[in-house]
Amino acid sequence: MSTDEALARRAQQGDREAFLALYDRYVDRVYRRICSRVPPQYAEDVTQEVFLAVFRSLQHFEHHARFSTWLYTIVNRQIADFYRRRTRHSDPTAISLTEVESELLVMPEAHERNDERALLQGIFAALPEHYQEIILMRFADGLTFNEIAGARGQSLEAVKSLYRRAIQAIRDAIGD
Repeated sequence: MSTDEALARRAQQGDREAFLALYDRYVDRVYRRICSRVPPQYAEDVTQEVFLAVFRSLQHFEHHARFSTWLYTIVNRQIADFYRRRTRHSDPTAISLTEVESELLVMPEAHERNDERALLQGIFAALPEHYQEIILMRFADGLTFNEIAGARGQSLEAVKSLYRRAIQAIRDAIGD
């Protein structure tokens, strides 16, 4: 199995299969990470925009950092771009017909789940960035603690400690 960096190097040389292998390796992780940050109905579009941006800028990947670090930088930029476009092109008080229709079709239990999701997203957004990142790596990316330690260049104990502090911060924000 090729490393991400080896696949990226081959993709930079025009190897379509190498790019597709990177896509297959990361599409689910990227999608889950995006779902944690944007409304679900836009997650597929933003995911597609991420991989288009990766394809367009792959020649500029200089291998100074890990491929995954470079990729998640693009993910974060695309999420920020999504919110910039949304704010710039719409009246923040306007509600689309599609949003109204989807709200009418949702069952009351789903409204409660949406309220809980909005609460958790607000709490998550208020966390320090290093807490957000550790939570995203663990849950959105599905990485083990060992994989997170390797990706962050930290010891396993440091990663576990950071994770525990992040979870405790969420618990403190939610309360009993």
